[in-house]
Amino acid sequence: MISKADIKKRMDQLRAEVAYHAKLYYVDDAPVISDYEYDALFTELLRLEKENPEFASPDSPTQRIGGEPLDKFEKVTHQVPMGSLQDVFSYEELRAFTRRMDVLFDRPEYSVEPKIDGLSVSLTYENGRFITGATRGDGLVGENVTNNLKTILSIPLILPEPLSLSVRGEVYMPKSSFLKQNAEREAQGLPLFANPRNAAAGSLRQLDPKIVAARGLDIFIFNLQAGSVYSDGRAPKTHSEVLDRLSDLGFKVLPYRTVAKTYDEIEEHIRKIGSERGGLPFDIDGAVIKLNNLSQRIIAGEGTTTPKWAVAYKYPPEKQTTKLVDIIIKVGRTGVLTPNAVLEPVVLAGTTVSRATLHNIDYINSRDIRIGDTVVVQKAGDIIPEIVESVPKKRTGSERIFKMPELCPSCGHAVVRDDDGEGAAIRCPSSACPAQRVRSITHFASKNAMNIEGLGPQIIELLIDNNLIQTPADLYYLKASDIEPLERMGKRSAENLIAAIERSKDAGLERLIYALGIRQVGEIAAAAIARAVGTLDALFEVTAEQLMTIPDIGEITAANILDYFKQGDSRVLADRLIAAGVKTSTSATQKSDSLSGLTFVLTGTLPEMTRGEASALILARGGKVSGSVSKKTSYVVAGEEAGSKLARARELGITVLDKDEFLKLLEESDRKGGT
Repeated sequence: MISKADIKKRMDQLRAEVAYHAKLYYVDDAPVISDYEYDALFTELLRLEKENPEFASPDSPTQRIGGEPLDKFEKVTHQVPMGSLQDVFSYEELRAFTRRMDVLFDRPEYSVEPKIDGLSVSLTYENGRFITGATRGDGLVGENVTNNLKTILSIPLILPEPLSLSVRGEVYMPKSSFLKQNAEREAQGLPLFANPRNAAAGSLRQLDPKIVAARGLDIFIFNLQAGSVYSDGRAPKTHSEVLDRLSDLGFKVLPYRTVAKTYDEIEEHIRKIGSERGGLPFDIDGAVIKLNNLSQRIIAGEGTTTPKWAVAYKYPPEKQTTKLVDIIIKVGRTGVLTPNAVLEPVVLAGTTVSRATLHNIDYINSRDIRIGDTVVVQKAGDIIPEIVESVPKKRTGSERIFKMPELCPSCGHAVVRDDDGEGAAIRCPSSACPAQRVRSITHFASKNAMNIEGLGPQIIELLIDNNLIQTPADLYYLKASDIEPLERMGKRSAENLIAAIERSKDAGLERLIYALGIRQVGEIAAAAIARAVGTLDALFEVTAEQLMTIPDIGEITAANILDYFKQGDSRVLADRLIAAGVKTSTSATQKSDSLSGLTFVLTGTLPEMTRGEASALILARGGKVSGSVSKKTSYVVAGEEAGSKLARARELGITVLDKDEFLKLLEESDRKGGT
C-alpha cells in the first residue's frame, strides 16, 4: 500500500513537472513532450488532488482550470499608479519627442517595442508566489481578477526565487483564439466579438473563472512596477535589463523589441514592426518608444497624466484598393440576409483577402458601393475585412447598382425589411428556411431553451444531411433505430439522444417560446409571455395590444411575435409539437404579491436556473422583470457572463444578488407574505 508520504511526494513531483512543461509550451514555445504526455501528467495530478484534498496547494497548475464563480469583483488600490502613454500619430510628432530627450541627455538610448492591443493588468508576488492580479481601472484603483488571471497558462504561479515584486502586463486574446471563439458563438447564434481587444476585456471580467479558462487568453509582461528583481541587491539600470531578468524569472515578456540609439533606428524598427503586423499571432495598435535608462526617466519626469519619457506611436489602419467582383447573400440563423463582397484577392495586414462584410443594404447605399467598383478595404480590429468606401473616379460605366433580393436565396420565401428603428436588416421570415435550419435547431436544443443534452451542431448537421429532420418538431419523431446507423453514432449514443429529446418535452411553455427563436424574445420576455397567454395556441390569436400589456414587450417586439405566428410554417410546427406530446401550456399562476412594487433585472447565466425560470419566480410573487437597469430597478440578479447591466447597477448603487441571495430573498418574501 502506498503511504501518504509517497502520495504527497508524487503530487509535488507532478506539480513541478506540469509547471515546467507548461512554461516550455506557453512561454518558450519549445515543448519537449507531446500534448498527450502533458495531459496524462495533468490528469494524474488532478486525480490525486481530488483523492487527497489535505495535500491541496493554491499554487498547483490545476488551479488554472477555474475556481468557483464570484458575485462581484473586489476593488484593489495599486501600489504604483498604472498610467497611460501620450499618443503620437506621425513621424514628425515622434521626432519632436526625441529632440526633447536630446536636449536633456547626451545620446540617449530608447527601447522600441510593439504596443499590444489588450487590457493592462498588474501582477503582485510575495516571496515568489502570485497573490494578486488587478485590472488597470482608473489607474489608481482596479478590480481584483486574480482567479481569472490564474487561468492564463503563461503567468507563473511561483517564481524560481522568493522575490516580492509587482509587474505590469497586457492581457490579450490571440488571433487564433478570437477566430475560434467567434466561430463557436456564430454556431450558437450568439453575437460575435467585435475584435480581439474587446473579447479579451470582456473575458477577463467574467465572474466565472471557468468561462475565462475557455477563452484562450494570454499575456505579455512589459514593465516592473515595484520591488527589485535582483536577489543579490543590485538595482537594474535599464529597461531592457529589467525585461531580460523578468524573462529569466519565467515571465513571457514583450517580443520584437530592440534598443535604438538614433531617431533613424527608432523609425526603422517601427516600420519593421508595422510591416510584420498582419502576420503576428496577436493584435498590436502601435509601437512604444521609451527611454531605456531608468535614471534618465526620473530626470525627464512625469506629466499631469502621462510620463514625459515615453510615447506610443499609433499605426493607421492598413488599407488597400481592389475590385469588387460580386456581392453574394448569406442567410443567418435569425433569417437576416447579409451581403458579402467577393473581391479580387489582395494582401492586407499580412493575409490574402478575397471576402469582406458589407453589413447591410443601407451600408452599401450610404457609400455608393457598386458591383465592379474599385473599393478601399481594411480590417476591422485587424481581423475582419470590411469595405470602407468606393472610388467613383475609377468607374468605367460597367458597374452595377446592387439591390437586395425580394426572395430568400435559400428557400424562395418573400423577404421583409425590419422596421425597428435601424431599418437596415432584410430578413427571411420562414421558419423552414434551409439556411437557418442548423442554427435554429441548435438554438432550439440549447441549454437555456429545450435543453436537449448531446444535441449539438455536428449531430444536427448529421441528422439534416441524412434527411431525418428539417424542423425542430422532427426531433420528436425520431427513433433510436434511425440514428444508430449514422456515422459517429451507435446504439448507446442513439438511445441517450432519444431519451434526452423525450425529457425535453416537459421543458414548459416558457422555454419553448424562447426556443422558437423569435426575434427580440429572450428568456425573460418568453417567461412573461407564457404567463400572460397560457398556451402556445393562444399566441396565434393574440393581438398587438394584448402583447404590449406584458412587461417589457414594446411595439417592435410585439410586431415580431405577430409576424412569427402569422406564418403558415409556424402553425404547422406548433401542431406537430403538440401532436408529439411537447408541453405547450403553462401552469404558472401568481401565488402572492410579496414582491409587488419591486423591479428586477436578470443578467448573465444563473447556475442550474435559466433566466426564464428566475423570471417566472419573480412574476409569481407579483414582481416585475425588466430588461434594462435604471434608477427604478430594485435588484439586479447576476450570474455568469454578466456584462454591462452589472456595471450599470454598480454605478447606480443598486443591490446585486447572486443565485443563492436571490433564492433567499424569495424565501424571506414568502414568509412575510404568508405563503
